[in-house]
Amino acid sequence: MSLEDSLSSWASAPGQTEQTKCDNAVNAVKKAVDASPALSKRKIRVFAQGSYCNRTNVRQDSDVDVCVLCSDSMFYDIPPGTTPANFNFTVPAAYPYAQFKNDVGAALTTYFVKGHVERGHKAFDIRENTYRIAADAVPCFIYRNFNLNGAYSEGVAFVPDNAGTIINYPEHNYANGVLKNTASGQRFKDVARIFKRLCYKMKDENVEAAKPIPSFLLECLAYNVPNPTLQLQSYVSTVRESLLHVYRGTQNAQGCSAWKEVNERKSLFQPGQAWTCEQVNAFAAAAWKYLGFQ
Repeated sequence: MSLEDSLSSWASAPGQTEQTKCDNAVNAVKKAVDASPALSKRKIRVFAQGSYCNRTNVRQDSDVDVCVLCSDSMFYDIPPGTTPANFNFTVPAAYPYAQFKNDVGAALTTYFVKGHVERGHKAFDIRENTYRIAADAVPCFIYRNFNLNGAYSEGVAFVPDNAGTIINYPEHNYANGVLKNTASGQRFKDVARIFKRLCYKMKDENVEAAKPIPSFLLECLAYNVPNPTLQLQSYVSTVRESLLHVYRGTQNAQGCSAWKEVNERKSLFQPGQAWTCEQVNAFAAAAWKYLGFQ
């Protein structure tokens, strides 16, 4: 098989069977929430987020992220010198996050087979079976970042058991991914899947530079490749120039300072991220060598 054939195969979306198993996992979490006396009376929406929702997943992405979003309470940021009363809400919330997370855990443990649910710091890990893939169910509250005029940007947030607050923007991530894919002639998601499959193969072969690179980061790297580069005629030329763009951009912090996550709300290399531009630069160089580019 030629390199072009291999990359073309890696670009393909997962089959319908895998997507059905993903949908089944999400629906099972929905049923668990609906069956809970504590949760059924709350305003809750259950939906897939991340690569399965965005259709950038590959077979090695072994689980689906499921957001269990409660809108009865929220996390927020407000401008200095203001109070929650300025924005017509009160604190503390009548339904605290810790209670919500415990209620989600109880609902999942009751609904699924004994031993199929394990509580992690961030999410509840649900084991796969023949009917569904594994799932990470993440209890979230709405997050709003208010401006002085009362307008706000909205995402979701949760509190890991080991402290801190994590803010995500799954709906922005999905919408921007669709726009990027359209603008790049349907190539953005292809290249994201190629990057992921390439990285997994490198990890399988114990290439050190691939080990710290998570799936989401690879999707973001593809997102920051210019559309004309993504639209080159062959996959070989597209991947070659995309890796070159990533390598050159991450040679120093200034070169990638404007790069964003797909959600466009977070800088890709902002402080506190689980990766660095140095790690990405090393990965791009190793990937270039792995594919035999000159």
